[in-house]
Amino acid sequence: MPINVTLDIMLARRKMRAKDLADRIGLSETQMSQLRNGKVRGLRFDTLSKICFILECQPSDIIEYIINPDDMKTSEE
Repeated sequence: MPINVTLDIMLARRKMRAKDLADRIGLSETQMSQLRNGKVRGLRFDTLSKICFILECQPSDIIEYIINPDDMKTSEE
Protein backbone atom coordinates (compact mmCIF):
# COMPACT_ATOMS: atom_id res chain seq x y z
CA MET A 1 0.00 0.00 0.00
CA PRO A 2 1.40 3.43 -0.85
CA ILE A 3 0.37 4.89 2.54
CA ASN A 4 2.94 4.54 5.31
CA VAL A 5 2.01 5.22 8.94
CA THR A 6 4.79 7.06 10.78
CA LEU A 7 2.91 7.54 14.05
CA ASP A 8 5.62 5.78 16.07
CA ILE A 9 8.15 8.41 15.02
CA MET A 10 5.94 11.24 16.25
CA LEU A 11 5.18 9.38 19.48
CA ALA A 12 8.92 9.03 20.09
CA ARG A 13 9.51 12.72 19.37
CA ARG A 14 6.79 13.65 21.85
CA LYS A 15 8.02 11.06 24.37
CA MET A 16 4.54 9.57 24.58
CA ARG A 17 3.52 5.94 24.78
CA ALA A 18 0.98 4.60 22.32
CA LYS A 19 -1.14 3.37 25.24
CA ASP A 20 -1.34 6.91 26.65
CA LEU A 21 -2.36 8.35 23.28
CA ALA A 22 -4.98 5.62 22.84
CA ASP A 23 -6.44 6.43 26.27
CA ARG A 24 -6.59 10.14 25.52
CA ILE A 25 -8.36 9.78 22.16
CA GLY A 26 -10.64 6.91 23.11
CA LEU A 27 -9.13 4.05 21.13
CA SER A 28 -8.46 0.58 22.44
CA GLU A 29 -4.86 -0.60 22.60
CA THR A 30 -5.69 -3.09 19.84
CA GLN A 31 -7.00 -0.34 17.56
CA MET A 32 -3.92 1.79 18.28
CA SER A 33 -1.63 -1.13 17.52
CA GLN A 34 -3.40 -1.77 14.22
CA LEU A 35 -3.13 1.90 13.31
CA ARG A 36 0.57 2.05 14.18
CA ASN A 37 1.24 -1.04 12.08
CA GLY A 38 -0.75 0.18 9.08
CA LYS A 39 -3.28 -2.64 9.42
CA VAL A 40 -6.36 -0.41 9.20
CA ARG A 41 -8.40 0.21 6.05
CA GLY A 42 -9.43 3.69 7.02
CA LEU A 43 -9.00 6.43 9.56
CA ARG A 44 -11.79 8.75 10.61
CA PHE A 45 -11.02 12.45 10.31
CA ASP A 46 -12.24 12.86 13.89
CA THR A 47 -9.62 10.37 15.12
CA LEU A 48 -6.92 11.96 12.97
CA SER A 49 -7.84 15.39 14.34
CA LYS A 50 -7.58 14.16 17.92
CA ILE A 51 -4.18 12.56 17.27
CA CYS A 52 -2.86 15.74 15.65
CA PHE A 53 -4.24 17.92 18.45
CA ILE A 54 -2.67 15.84 21.21
CA LEU A 55 0.67 15.36 19.43
CA GLU A 56 0.66 18.97 18.17
CA CYS A 57 1.43 17.90 14.63
CA GLN A 58 0.05 17.82 11.10
CA PRO A 59 -1.44 14.74 9.40
CA SER A 60 1.65 14.59 7.19
CA ASP A 61 3.73 14.06 10.34
CA ILE A 62 2.05 10.72 11.03
CA ILE A 63 1.13 9.41 7.57
CA GLU A 64 2.95 9.64 4.27
CA TYR A 65 2.21 8.76 0.69
CA ILE A 66 4.91 6.77 -1.09
CA ILE A 67 4.89 7.23 -4.84
CA ASN A 68 5.21 4.03 -6.82
CA PRO A 69 5.51 4.62 -10.58
CA ASP A 70 3.95 1.21 -11.25
CA ASP A 71 0.73 2.41 -9.57
CA MET A 72 0.52 5.26 -12.09
CA LYS A 73 0.17 3.01 -15.12
CA THR A 74 -3.24 3.04 -16.74
CA SER A 75 -5.03 0.41 -18.76
CA GLU A 76 -4.35 2.49 -21.89
CA GLU A 77 -0.64 1.71 -21.79
